[in-house]
Amino acid sequence: MRHSRRQILTTTGVALGGVGLAGCGGQSTSEADESTTTGTDTATGTPESTETGTPTAEASASTALAAEWNVMRARLHDAVTLGRAGHDAAAATLVGDVFARFENAGGEYGAHEGLESTSEEAYESFEGNLGEARSAFEEGAPNDAIGALDGAGDDLRSVQESRTSSTVTEILSLFVFGSRVRNIDALAMAGMTGAAATVGERVFADFEQAAAHETLEAAGEEYHEEFEGPLGDAIEAANGGDAEAVHEAALSASQAVVDAAYELVPEPIAGIGHLSLMGAVGFDAEMAAGMGGPGLGVAHAAGLNGYRARVRDAAWLYDADESEAAKAAAQSIFQHFEGARAHEALEEASEDAYEQFEHEGLEALVTAIEDGDDAGVDDAVTTVHDGLTTGIEALAGGAAPVLESGFFRARLGDARERYGQGEGEVAATIAENLFARFEENEAGFHEELEEASEDLYHTFEEEHLTALPDAFRAGDDDAVETHVTGATDALVEFEASASTPVASAAAAGYMTGRAGDAGVLATLGATDRAETVASDAFAYFEGGANGFHEAVEDASEERYHAFEEALGAVRSATTGTADAYDAATTFADEATAATYAVVENGGSGGDVNAAPLVSDVFADFENARVHEALEEGDHETYESFEAALSDYVSALDGGEGVDEAAERFAQLTRNAAFAVAGAADDAPEVSVGGGRGGHGDRGGRGGDRDFEGGPNVVEGVPDDADHVVDMTAVAFEPAELTVSVGDKVAWTHAGGESHSVTAVGDGIPDGASYWASGGFDSEEAARTGWEEGQGYVASGQSYVHTFETAGEHAYVCIPHEAAGMEGTIIVEE
Repeated sequence: MRHSRRQILTTTGVALGGVGLAGCGGQSTSEADESTTTGTDTATGTPESTETGTPTAEASASTALAAEWNVMRARLHDAVTLGRAGHDAAAATLVGDVFARFENAGGEYGAHEGLESTSEEAYESFEGNLGEARSAFEEGAPNDAIGALDGAGDDLRSVQESRTSSTVTEILSLFVFGSRVRNIDALAMAGMTGAAATVGERVFADFEQAAAHETLEAAGEEYHEEFEGPLGDAIEAANGGDAEAVHEAALSASQAVVDAAYELVPEPIAGIGHLSLMGAVGFDAEMAAGMGGPGLGVAHAAGLNGYRARVRDAAWLYDADESEAAKAAAQSIFQHFEGARAHEALEEASEDAYEQFEHEGLEALVTAIEDGDDAGVDDAVTTVHDGLTTGIEALAGGAAPVLESGFFRARLGDARERYGQGEGEVAATIAENLFARFEENEAGFHEELEEASEDLYHTFEEEHLTALPDAFRAGDDDAVETHVTGATDALVEFEASASTPVASAAAAGYMTGRAGDAGVLATLGATDRAETVASDAFAYFEGGANGFHEAVEDASEERYHAFEEALGAVRSATTGTADAYDAATTFADEATAATYAVVENGGSGGDVNAAPLVSDVFADFENARVHEALEEGDHETYESFEAALSDYVSALDGGEGVDEAAERFAQLTRNAAFAVAGAADDAPEVSVGGGRGGHGDRGGRGGDRDFEGGPNVVEGVPDDADHVVDMTAVAFEPAELTVSVGDKVAWTHAGGESHSVTAVGDGIPDGASYWASGGFDSEEAARTGWEEGQGYVASGQSYVHTFETAGEHAYVCIPHEAAGMEGTIIVEE
């Protein structure tokens, strides 16, 4: 009966050639009929084609190219998914990866040249939208980023229709919805079932308003029910925290899309669409594997953990009769919290905790300090602590015990410093207070430590913590050192068992406490000890800090340098004229920002095994109709595709070589579509791990125009270059370089399309001669020259410049500026 359905559709408006779906007369569904907030599923007018030829619904190389763009549309939704899940930094990274892959997709039927030759307008709009999305995510503006991604999706959809037909485009759009359902699965697999439910509800709402809804209904009511029913089940399961049920429902819903496609269009086109879905799921697995870190709640909680340490600084300063400094310390917490990302998060997580911390505690602390009310200060500090602890438990969930461990380490440091200043009784009281909180199982710490390791539990509590009060009161320096160090080391080992983002959050709280100690000591005149404390904190970070050092550096070079500079400033201020506690406050802000960067980047060492996502692709392929079509289309591509799929599953299982395996699978999935289309020889080359490739040119120059580098663009890298900057697909590495006057710098092409090295006119020192690849005398001339084919640095070439003027020189790559390809040369005398 289903085969006769196709005949019915042919006569009732859903044509299988160039005529549109659902009686649209060859046009895609109007923008008015689409959701205005679909996250890249809206339809806009089709830009005028430049070299497309006649659109066709017959399977061809153009169909395979359109499928390649479809995977990119799906990846835009991956970025939207990350943004909606609160992973802005990871979303920005993903958009940058899409841009980089696009820039590398050369050849006549590669995504890059194919888009540029189909529509110059869509090409420029697409690149601009990607650049805007990446910048917006980096600036913490996900709604703006999602709007730009909408535009990028429209750009791709328009060229899909130009190269194929409205029919094929609507079928491919249906497959995009199939990939969006699989995003729900990826989130749930990463342990983010709440975010999965939110994304699922958005997918459902978008689908109801999209043309794809009518497309699916046109295939048959049963397909519509088989899609929407499981989609609803997936949302319900996500709300219930049942990741396995989400997985099964997502598989069912996406299979309904595949079955409907075969009902509506010829088998080769449906098979090509199915391959695009497999490619999209491959990227979903990579996304899930990189989301092994916690959500933003842990980063919010880490900020609150820092406040718990800092409020003790205010109390210490008050005890030392430094009331003004104590008041300033308390107010600095207030001021930071008012603009902090954790502010709204705490208020939403627990209104009671929010009120207890800010109004009942922090405001009362400032008042008590002003009034010289000793008991009031103590009570306010306790109230602040209790409110923050409640908030940390609400926001961090299962990570709260690890953050508590970081706080305990900071308080042990406080006790050691108070003891060193002759306050043995205060130090003993701090240790006793920690013991009481531990026995109360504050933040679940006692039970978690005991469950994690009986040995660590006994070492921490029975061997060291219980012995500290007596050691402090007896003035036994050796015993104090032994027990503080022993307890601290046990906690470090406990924190090391957590994922890198969680361990980093704990390390940030500890370091915030130690920086505060250095600031207080300097304020009290103990500058030698203050410098030692700050230096020890720096050495701890340089030693790895349970993965925090590497995680910050991986997440953001800018954040990493700012963190180290702020920590170094604390050390310098302890012996200089700057206010050391102000420096410590600045560092605390940087420690919080660094934690957000690590968490949003997904961290390293996540516990997610995304292999089942790809294993399902393998099982699906073995039973799919496209299996036979691929084997018949080109046996060599078929074998390479299956091998790449198997290797990808193995890499995900083993946790090694995932990036290379994912890239090879992506490229062979792309080429499989060409084989099914009967155009295997037109497929782009496979650049990773071998496999059958086509004849696409992956060179850096692209197109048919003549390009030239101009003065100072040379072959290779000169032997006398003092410094070398690599130009990758969309980045200068390093982005910032310090050189001396007279040094020669070579920028060498290391990846992607051709680049330019173009100084920013108002970004170079006064008196400096303008410089740029192409030998231009101004930025305006350089940009004009680029449009005319001048100033290109292609594969195998380098641009060379010798710097004669000290100062900062800012520069960009013109074609990739929108993707953030910018750099700075700092020239010193």
